[in-house]
Amino acid sequence: MSRTLHRTPCPACHHAVAVSFHDGGHQPLATLAWPATADEARAMKRLPHAFVRCTGCGHVFNRAFDYTEIPYGDEPNRMFNLGPLWGAHLAAIRDRILSMLPASPRVVEIGCGAAELLHALAGARPGTYVGFDPHAPLEAASDSVVLRRELFDPAVHLSELAPDLVVARHVLEHVHDPLALLQEIHATSEMLGRPVLLFVEVPCIDRCFETGRTADFFYEHYSHFTTTSFRTLLERASEHVRFVEHGYGDEVVFGVAELGNSATQRRILNESGTFEARARRTRRTVRMQLDRLYEEGARVAFWGGTGKAAMFINAFGADARRFPLVVDSDPAKVGTYVPGTGQRIEFRDVLHERPVDVVVITTQWRAREIVAEMQREGIDVPRVLLEHDGELVAFDSHSHPYRDASERSEEEAA
Repeated sequence: MSRTLHRTPCPACHHAVAVSFHDGGHQPLATLAWPATADEARAMKRLPHAFVRCTGCGHVFNRAFDYTEIPYGDEPNRMFNLGPLWGAHLAAIRDRILSMLPASPRVVEIGCGAAELLHALAGARPGTYVGFDPHAPLEAASDSVVLRRELFDPAVHLSELAPDLVVARHVLEHVHDPLALLQEIHATSEMLGRPVLLFVEVPCIDRCFETGRTADFFYEHYSHFTTTSFRTLLERASEHVRFVEHGYGDEVVFGVAELGNSATQRRILNESGTFEARARRTRRTVRMQLDRLYEEGARVAFWGGTGKAAMFINAFGADARRFPLVVDSDPAKVGTYVPGTGQRIEFRDVLHERPVDVVVITTQWRAREIVAEMQREGIDVPRVLLEHDGELVAFDSHSHPYRDASERSEEEAA
């Protein structure tokens, strides 16, 4: 039995390795081309069906898929919804959803098509129902259901509509990165402080393993969900999955998850926002301090000029005209130039010949070593500064974590 491993990210769980699963050769589009003549049908472009299976969650996807080959702008993705068994399934889904909604719900559906589900919900319970689909038939809209011919954007529409429920039925199998979409909805809900329920339904390929059928695997469906990969998708998107169940003779799998109710994600978002604001203040403050040193006529040397030191010099506006002297103790860096600003990096001993008033240490974590090196080499500088807690501070007289712990304790005691 021949098996080939592929390093390719899984759309359901982002696991990095998949195994060969089904080579369907090159086939035409099956649901979106709608050829008007026999000759046009025979002349259709053939596209690669190179299906692989994620070794992490068991998800099946086409590693040769190219979203640009899908002509969504030409024909709608039509799905047969008129069969009595399918109608019964849709009614059961409607009732299940209504049992989770408030008296006057706000519901958004991604990829709503002709909005059959939204109309079913609106007919049973008044509320706000909005469907997003770039090719939605606007004649299917009504006083109860609003259809918008645009892609759903979590950052915009969650804030605008504040839905109680977001629905994605028979959409995620077409999306290039369904996990990223659900995680974005989750993070946006958390950031807005507005938890939202998510209802997802997709075709289920579990029966393919029992029967060996291969007709399920066509090009327009980039993703093919097993029960396990579907559950994994929801669990990667949310810490609170309410249920995962099957319908329509086990040919579909659906589930509900709570988004925007994660203490871990809320902590990360808050920490990130705090750090971002703090970094902006630091940049302004340190730039002003460097401006002041220049205006005062201080002779300044920056210790370190590549890597993180170069980032420091660029971020805080230490240009070569005002601050031409950059030194380093690594002979391999001497004679090269600071990326972005262009100062020539000199060996540290130049400070004997060109004494300065201030040394700015650009790499805080090496501050103790640099100061010890200066003392060892007899490089005497009145002030040694480093950035800490949003400003340039004196190495030897300010409390910071880059000095010896015993030195800090003695200072605090004094």
